[in-house]
Amino acid sequence: MSFHEIRFPTAISRGAQGGPERRTDVVVLGSGFEERNSRWAASRRSYNAGYGVASIDALHEVIAFFEERRGRFHGFRWRDHADWKSSLPGAATSALDQVIGLGNGATLTFLLKKTYGSAHAPFVREIKKPVAATVKIAVAGATQAEGADFTVDPATGVLTFAEPPAASAVVTAGFEFDVPVRFDTDKLEVNLSGFQSGAIPNIPIVEIRL
Repeated sequence: MSFHEIRFPTAISRGAQGGPERRTDVVVLGSGFEERNSRWAASRRSYNAGYGVASIDALHEVIAFFEERRGRFHGFRWRDHADWKSSLPGAATSALDQVIGLGNGATLTFLLKKTYGSAHAPFVREIKKPVAATVKIAVAGATQAEGADFTVDPATGVLTFAEPPAASAVVTAGFEFDVPVRFDTDKLEVNLSGFQSGAIPNIPIVEIRL
């Protein structure tokens, strides 16, 4: 799939509405008991960017971005302002934020991950679009130097060490990241008179799996 390594205007995405979605089948039996089945192993995020458009100039910026992406054809980066760091949104990231693997003395590559929850059924999310120059790595608590000790591909989230971490050494990471998305429409309907009266344009965005 075609993907452009460019972020949707953050001033507009800051006002967007949306978040994670899951698919669960719920069957209510004749006895009143339920059977539930989770159809997706991972959640999928969707947003409406129209809530962030506060001026005609911002609307024009969205139209230009939409045209360059050819509607639904090209993917792009999206900043989810409620969830864009390995740490809490209001806290600074640290190389100890997230456990991403254990060394075995041979493996050089690891994938950035973020874990949600802890006690009952933690969900591990793969991070495919880290923000360049924000990734911090530690091995067994010792901070590593980007460039000398490791490199990260911001287009895939793959971390590569210069030397493999020792057996049983805990590899941890801190980072900022974007969500890979696309427009979920090939048509933008713009009504200037309605917009000036307070109507919100519908600009659907949906996460893509890479």
